[in-house]
Amino acid sequence: MTPEQFGAAVLDWYDRHGRKDLPWQQGITPYRVWVSEIMLQQTQVGTVLDYFDRFMAALPTVQSLAAAEEDEVLHLWTGLGYYSRARNLHKTAKIVVERHDGEFPRDVEQLAELPGIGRSTAGAIASLSMGLRAPILDGNVKRVLARYLAQEGYPGEPRVARQLWEAAERFTPFERVNHYTQAMMDLGATLCTRSKPSCLLCPLRSGCRANLLGRESDFPAAKPRKSLPQKRTLMPLLANREGAILLYRRPSSGLWGGLWSLPELDDLEALAPLAAQHALRLGERRELPGLTHTFSHFQLAIEPWLVRVDSAAPGVAEADWLWYNLATPPRLGLAAPVKKLLKRAADELNAGEMS
Repeated sequence: MTPEQFGAAVLDWYDRHGRKDLPWQQGITPYRVWVSEIMLQQTQVGTVLDYFDRFMAALPTVQSLAAAEEDEVLHLWTGLGYYSRARNLHKTAKIVVERHDGEFPRDVEQLAELPGIGRSTAGAIASLSMGLRAPILDGNVKRVLARYLAQEGYPGEPRVARQLWEAAERFTPFERVNHYTQAMMDLGATLCTRSKPSCLLCPLRSGCRANLLGRESDFPAAKPRKSLPQKRTLMPLLANREGAILLYRRPSSGLWGGLWSLPELDDLEALAPLAAQHALRLGERRELPGLTHTFSHFQLAIEPWLVRVDSAAPGVAEADWLWYNLATPPRLGLAAPVKKLLKRAADELNAGEMS
């Protein structure tokens, strides 16, 4: 296929089968497209739908996002993971409001300079919401192009990425770029899937080299596998007489940056110094079922303990610590495993398992 034939086949398929009813496809603005694209990084469409609607209901404009407290932004993101995405959303909103009068730059290079917006996301914002000709290369498009070209090598390698970007640029049409961009993402999400692609329904089948070779499953090449290292931590859920749990805010950078979390200890012996720090008397303790949380570069085995405490002195003084009321929880950003552990603690306390 020529680039013109490629684009025409994709657009014809889009007209008949493309997705046109996703929330961010309604009332299209650069803000709505940007938020959806950031949410869709590393996350399936089905998961993003409810998060997007809640986010837009709470923060409908870039101005409202810029003015929001970080805790509110992280709270709305809780459960989506990869929380640096939410912190970068917040940073970028402030930059757009303060430096660009609340308008997203109509330039791919300027968009790509904003926190959390790379070349592909910039292309998606520019093409989907501004009608600018800009190629994208998200995970779905990489898969479509890698199979169409039978592109050898892992797409994360610079040489392979460069070749795929050249192809993305070559095939992107000069008209209806918004529909073409959406169609390419849809093709990868609905037909050219990782496993069991629906090649018989694909509009690019006649020119797809992977299909002609019968090697669809070989492309794109998988990332070289490394065994994930294991780490362990003990997380105490210190519950006071009101049933509130002691949490602390993690540093803004690093793992779970800016989120509220449980203390992390090496062992139970470290409970006493923690209690002394907050003028608490330790009471009954119970080990809860453990859980393992997988990050991109390691696995964390969490050993949770529910511990009753009494205050030996008034309140928690430190600014980065708070008592999290399980009955009327505040709107805070919580790491997914911490949210699970708080639910387990609430179930235990409500069941009267501990006096």
